[in-house]
Amino acid sequence: MPEDVMGFYRKNIGGLHQALRVALGIAVTIGALVYLTGIAAWLVALGGASFALTGLVGYCPMCAMAGVGKGGVS
Repeated sequence: MPEDVMGFYRKNIGGLHQALRVALGIAVTIGALVYLTGIAAWLVALGGASFALTGLVGYCPMCAMAGVGKGGVS
């Protein structure tokens, strides 16, 4: 997403980092729903989905707090 459209945040993860986050987040979400049961499945799936979402958006709050990827570069 262009930064001028989404001006309320600044990207802090780069392109490869974003792609890996999306791929791993989707894999964890699907794996959790297929291989786990009960509340554990939903909690792990939620974690995977949030990981994928940070990849789609390009902003990770935990990376920002740790100072990782300033300026959109991983």
